[in-house]
Amino acid sequence: MSIKGRVVTLRAIEREDLPLLHKWANDNEINAMIGGWHFPSGMNDQQKWFETLNLNSLNQRYAIDVPDFGLVGTANLVEINWKDKNAHHGMTLGNRDARGKGYAVDTIMAIMRFAFEELGLNRLDTTIIEYNASSLGVYTKKCGWNIEGTQKRWYFRQNKYWDRHIVGITREQYFDLVNKNNYWHEQ
Repeated sequence: MSIKGRVVTLRAIEREDLPLLHKWANDNEINAMIGGWHFPSGMNDQQKWFETLNLNSLNQRYAIDVPDFGLVGTANLVEINWKDKNAHHGMTLGNRDARGKGYAVDTIMAIMRFAFEELGLNRLDTTIIEYNASSLGVYTKKCGWNIEGTQKRWYFRQNKYWDRHIVGITREQYFDLVNKNNYWHEQ
C-alpha cells in the first residue's frame, strides 16, 4: 500500500533508503529548520531507528517518492491519538533540487487526505520554527493550516532562542479547502 498525492507517493521506508536518510539526518541546514535535538549520528543509529518502524506503532513514517527524483524526503503521522482522533505531522524535503516544485504541498495534501478520509482523524498539527518562513507559508497559505499559537523562545539555535509556531487543521477545514480549490479534481 502507498499513499498517493497528485505527483508524490508516500510509501514505507525501506532499508535501501537508509544511506540517503543518514546523509539528511547529518545535514546542518536541514537540522536547523526542524524541531528536536540533533546530534551527529552514525549509520548504526540509522539502522537501529529503522528497526523500530512497525505497523502497530502510533508513529508512522513514510518515504516521499517522486517520478523525477525518487526519494526526496520523509513525512510522518506521529503521536496518533485514536481516542481523540488527532495526530502530529512532520515533513522534511532532504533533496534540495526537489524543493520549490510543489512536492511539499502535494505531500501535505496527501497526508491530510489519508488522515481525514482514510483514518477518520479529526485534526492534525505541526510546529514550525519562526525563521522557517517557507514551511510556514506552505502550510498556512497553500494548504489551509492555521497558526493556533506561538510558544515564545522555544527553540535554541545559533546561540539564540526562537519562537515555535503551532499550526493545525481540522477535518472540516480540510474539506472546505478541497471543495474550494478542487485539489483532487485538477490534474
